[in-house]
Amino acid sequence: MSVDMPYLRVHLASRSPRRRELLAQIGLGFDTLVPRNSPRDDPALDETPLPGENPTSYVERIARSKAEHGCSVVRWRKLFSQPVLAADTTVELAGELIGKPHDAEDAKRILKRLSGNTHRVLTAVAIGFEDRIELALSISEVRFRPLDDGEIRRYVASGEPMDKAGAYGIQGRAGMFIEYLAGSYSGVMGLPLCETAQLLKRFGYRL
Repeated sequence: MSVDMPYLRVHLASRSPRRRELLAQIGLGFDTLVPRNSPRDDPALDETPLPGENPTSYVERIARSKAEHGCSVVRWRKLFSQPVLAADTTVELAGELIGKPHDAEDAKRILKRLSGNTHRVLTAVAIGFEDRIELALSISEVRFRPLDDGEIRRYVASGEPMDKAGAYGIQGRAGMFIEYLAGSYSGVMGLPLCETAQLLKRFGYRL
């Protein structure tokens, strides 16, 4: 079904302030879907990787699951009928998925592994409306310069790494760690704007 109206909004199935900021950047209005429980407590939003699951399959599965759950919430709560936009971001280093750090010590361990190495950042975007879900995927390569222990300690103490895949935010203090980026800056932030805009066009949005 084509929406084909330039001023329509979306339901954003994400608590991420970065995604809200990026949607505002392209002029798209949104209403945030806030789950009543923590996503960690909701079986429908379990982000545990499946055995042997590769990074692409993982991030696409989670984004699809978030969009499907968001569509269900819209129906349950009898909210205004408009597309649901969801996304998921993960970091992959040497074939291993790296999500958000569990605590400060975990953040330090992750950053030590990223130091001086190249990793991939995968962000999948999913839009669901009525019985239709479509996906787009962004994959970027990021290389950190070598970090010393003091830099890592101070960065973790800032609190910035704690809610971010890979324990860093490219748009924040960690920008000074990155010596090379190939791909989508906004995708590394958590919502690739080019892919998102193209996906919205499939639903008739005119941005």
